[in-house]
Amino acid sequence: MNLKATIGMETHVELDTKSKMFCSCEVVETDEPNISVCPTCLGLPGALPVPNKTAIEYIVMLSLGANCNITNEGMFHRKNYFYPDLPKNYQISQFEIPIVSKGSLKIRVGDDFKEIRITRAHLEEDAGKSIHDMFNNDSAIDLNRAGTPLIEIVSEPDMTSADEAVEYLRTIHTLVKYLDICDGNMQEGSFR
Repeated sequence: MNLKATIGMETHVELDTKSKMFCSCEVVETDEPNISVCPTCLGLPGALPVPNKTAIEYIVMLSLGANCNITNEGMFHRKNYFYPDLPKNYQISQFEIPIVSKGSLKIRVGDDFKEIRITRAHLEEDAGKSIHDMFNNDSAIDLNRAGTPLIEIVSEPDMTSADEAVEYLRTIHTLVKYLDICDGNMQEGSFR
């Protein structure tokens, strides 16, 4: 049997903004849980989300760097998400009308270049973090990360080997670090 790999990727890029995606809570890097939360992060009744202007500027920069189309209108949706690390039970994300669509990145494959098509890139908010090693038989939740701005980049299935997939990720990683919109730290989940 002769099999051929067909690979498409979904990459999450955590943005280096001072505040969260839909509120003014500070994005913090700390082990002290739940110190940067508000009624909007928690999804409390009456709390209204307001999009982060810097996050929108960053996705436009990414779009220009990845030769993508930028829409004049973007729409956010609620994506049902029933897990304890996002207490409002939905994630605010884009689907039907993303800010960025239809682009491409060129990757180096040996001595040649290959074009990888980008289907879309859209803004969404990150979830909190479940902690399973703090207590003996119970889990804890840290909501400091809940609401942190993310860009999700979705490629077409244009890659045909692991080497191409690695080079594609390296190219995106280099781009977001060059644009200074993400620190690219994979160990902490900033680029995944």
